[in-house]
Amino acid sequence: MAHPNLPGPVRRKNPAATCYSQMQMADRPSAEENLAALSLILPPLPTPGGNYVPAKRLGELVYLSGVISAGPGGVIAGVAGAGATIEDGYAAARACALTHLSILKRELGSLDRVAEVVSVNGYVNAAPGFGDSPAIINGASDLLVQVFGDAGRHVRAALGVSALPRNALVEIQMTVRVKES
Repeated sequence: MAHPNLPGPVRRKNPAATCYSQMQMADRPSAEENLAALSLILPPLPTPGGNYVPAKRLGELVYLSGVISAGPGGVIAGVAGAGATIEDGYAAARACALTHLSILKRELGSLDRVAEVVSVNGYVNAAPGFGDSPAIINGASDLLVQVFGDAGRHVRAALGVSALPRNALVEIQMTVRVKES
């Protein structure tokens, strides 16, 4: 008789449960499918504004440099609480997240290789006393959850700062974990 605390015979997984799990995963849309369903088009890749790289991979982690809010018309500039609204900032943070997705797609070949978003640091060009930076950074956080589902949930900082490069309204920095090959 085998001792209950020692390894015994190898038990095979229930094939029906494995198939069920695989079916459940197959039923979930991929990040690329979610992006298409949202009718989102990734922006062109930004050019680094200094002596740094947009992404650096260390093992399973990809560290993304900060990107400032930009759209088809150029930099989304302004100061939250002094001319720019929370809605303006939310859209600017969303634009930053889209830029990061563009960088990730180039770095990984497909957004489906992202296992999870680990962290987001959001910086808001804010007037003194402006306390709604988290509501603005929700623009990035909400988009990441829309694209990656629960894997898009992350730890986060949302800070108001006195200035950002090129008077940008928002800057976002992210870290993601890549699926094992």
